[in-house]
Amino acid sequence: MAYKEKEIEKIYYSIGEVSEMFHVAPSLIRFWESEFDILQPKKNRKGNRQFTKEDIENVRTIYHLVKEKGFTLQGAKEMLKNDTQSVRDKMEMIDKLKSVRTFLTQVRDRLA
Repeated sequence: MAYKEKEIEKIYYSIGEVSEMFHVAPSLIRFWESEFDILQPKKNRKGNRQFTKEDIENVRTIYHLVKEKGFTLQGAKEMLKNDTQSVRDKMEMIDKLKSVRTFLTQVRDRLA
C-alpha cells in the first residue's frame, strides 16, 4: 500500500528566497523593512532575517502598492495605516479576477 508523503512546509524563509519570489533585490526588502512598520522579520543569532508566511504576505502587500499600483512610499504607508485589510481584500479580488480571465481565455482558445 502506497502512501503519499506529506509535503513539508517551511516555517522560515531567507531574504534571498523572499527576494526571488518577488523578483527584487534583497536590498529592496531590507529598505522596505526600515520604512514599513508591518514588516519585521525575526533574526536568528547570526542576524539573518527569517521571514514567516505572514511576513511574506506583508512584503506582497507592499510590493502590490509600490510596484504594481505605483504608490510612493509615503502613499503606501498611508494606505496601510488607514486599512491594511482593505488593501489585502482588493489584492485578493484582483488575483481572483486574473485567474477567471485566464480561464476564460483558455476556454475561448479551445473553442476557436
